[in-house]
Amino acid sequence: MTTLPTAVPAAPRTGRLARLWRGRPEDRPWVRPALLGLLAATALLYLWNLSASGYANSFYSAAVQAGSESWKAFFFGSLDAADAITVDKPPAALWPMALSVRLFGLGSWQILVPEVLMGVGTVAVLYAAVRRRFSAGAGLLAGAVLALTPVAALMFRFNNPDALLALLMTVAVYCVLRALEQERGAARWLVWAGVAFGFAFLAKTLQAFLILPPLAVVYLVCAPGGFGRRLGRLALGGIAMLVSAGWWVALVELWPASSRPYVGGSQNNSFLELTFGYNGLGRINGDETGSVGGGGGPGGMGGGRWGETGIVRMFNDSVGGQISWLLPAALVLLVAGLVVTWRAPRTDTARSAFLVWGGALLMTLAVFSFMAGIFHEYYTVALAPYLAALIGMGAAVLWEERTRWLASAALAAVVAVTAWWAWTLLGRTPDWLPWLRWTVLVAGAVAAPGLLFAGRVDRRLGLGVAGLGLAAGLAGPFAYTLETVNAGHQGSIVTAGPAGGAFGGRGPGGGRLFEIGTMPPGGQRGQMPGGQMPGGGRFPGGQFPGGQLPGGQGGRGMPAGTPPGGAALEAPGPGGDRRPGAGGGMGGLLNGASVGTKAKAALLADADAYTWVAATVGAQNAASYQLATEKPVMAIGGFNGSDPSPTLARFKEYVAEGRIHYFIGGGSGGEGAGRMGGGPGGGSEISTWVSEHFEEVTVDGATFYDLTREK
Repeated sequence: MTTLPTAVPAAPRTGRLARLWRGRPEDRPWVRPALLGLLAATALLYLWNLSASGYANSFYSAAVQAGSESWKAFFFGSLDAADAITVDKPPAALWPMALSVRLFGLGSWQILVPEVLMGVGTVAVLYAAVRRRFSAGAGLLAGAVLALTPVAALMFRFNNPDALLALLMTVAVYCVLRALEQERGAARWLVWAGVAFGFAFLAKTLQAFLILPPLAVVYLVCAPGGFGRRLGRLALGGIAMLVSAGWWVALVELWPASSRPYVGGSQNNSFLELTFGYNGLGRINGDETGSVGGGGGPGGMGGGRWGETGIVRMFNDSVGGQISWLLPAALVLLVAGLVVTWRAPRTDTARSAFLVWGGALLMTLAVFSFMAGIFHEYYTVALAPYLAALIGMGAAVLWEERTRWLASAALAAVVAVTAWWAWTLLGRTPDWLPWLRWTVLVAGAVAAPGLLFAGRVDRRLGLGVAGLGLAAGLAGPFAYTLETVNAGHQGSIVTAGPAGGAFGGRGPGGGRLFEIGTMPPGGQRGQMPGGQMPGGGRFPGGQFPGGQLPGGQGGRGMPAGTPPGGAALEAPGPGGDRRPGAGGGMGGLLNGASVGTKAKAALLADADAYTWVAATVGAQNAASYQLATEKPVMAIGGFNGSDPSPTLARFKEYVAEGRIHYFIGGGSGGEGAGRMGGGPGGGSEISTWVSEHFEEVTVDGATFYDLTREK
């Protein structure tokens, strides 16, 4: 089998610019310009219409704003600069954005451009990883597949932790592949892999470790050198991982709780509890105390609070259009690659590459398919680099072997299955580009039989047929990606592609609300904890009362606040029930409230005299007011309004000390906080106490309580 291109003599290179442009001495002249073009195209694609997403997920944007104002908030990942409570993740994913905002000011571009750069970096690292053992064409194909994966185009333009996680996981795989190449220097590369895993943990906790088992097993079995040395090098990598992740964890756990913010998402103010509970085993078995489900245990075999689980989950109506376009092809090419390399020596790096990328894909795929806890479609961006690598490597190997009938038949099968699956996915949105569905099917039907004879016809004709097959495979995800970058995405749950691409409709921020056939966790049909759902759109078990979803159609509405350079967002606040902390519904739990000019002016009046200009139940509403004023706003109960912070007694102390100016109603918790897992002293008790002791006033449609004036 030939997987490396024939070396081409290169002219002597002088200077860094020449080396950057020319690349490897053995590369053909077109290789490096093609790579630079791919990276430039990826950057332009992801930067297109970037400000349409405004502050994207205002929950994380508020923490970024806080970190840009306070180094202490930066270190802990606090939601506000006064350090009341942290986000429910470690802070590493916030750090690049906070540094950008500290340098360039608060705005949509300042927050989201670092995410775009992570996307471009992931494509570059993926190319380098595939190119080292396979051809430049394989690396370019892998990079293009990653860049055009819809959920990648979504999350590398969004401010959730998944962008940094995907980058660091790709870096970790690259380092392991380098360690597999030769014995000399292997320890150094495994140490760097451990560092990547450690900081990935500081981005999204235990999800970073999903691919550790297959990578460790492959290295232990396939690496050069004696078994004892291989085991020792793995131990060094493990130590590097523990140090890279553990330094921050140790500081947080040892820091006196009275002088640091409460650990958001935990019930006992412990990061370790958050890691192994809500963000750990709870995601697997569904027992997530403090989440919107309230920790009620697993949903049972084959189903959970967050939809049906099982082997077909990645292909269902909700997830399929995000990631699965080329997933069948990747699985077929994984098998084909292993068949072709099966008789190779133990240390063969081509087979090791298939085992590493394939093991990472299968492990992550299995966990996502069967986890009973919180699951959102955008999580699947973690699969994108693994899938893309297998497409590039597998296609290159089969193309080299195309003179053999089995290899050409496998190529034909890959194109046929991919075209059929794209036809199926596009059929789920029949009113969106209806012509594309049949074009893809016809192109695949022509290319597949042509590939059977690709090794027996003129090379140019074979390349033309292969190009047609590639176009048939990428047309669907490319169209979804273009639709994704042309729309803004805001809120906590977002999806890629056209409206209706995720089970036939979108919720706030362009994402689904809950799986078909399930009730909102902890609530009644048609109702979210904390208040009745506003807006139109399908909810399992009934329709929303009223008309349009908050945030507009297809997630194109803007978040609260006025990001510099963006559209004004001074809109009336949420209506409905005016009890403090109630009635926020989707506007409070999944997306923030709108902030009017009068409300903003009221909060800014004498703002420097208070530690927090306001407090409200739930992080999304707090984030909206904080981003609008750039002043600290306390998020009572954290993201869901269910964390027991602050207690009622502590909140009374803050009020007595004159540290909080206003309490704002309309949050995501309130009476619903108890149903969502909040304990005594949470949002419900605070809301009741405020309503009993302070006068309410409506400002721009929002309910304000001046905590300096009792009844």
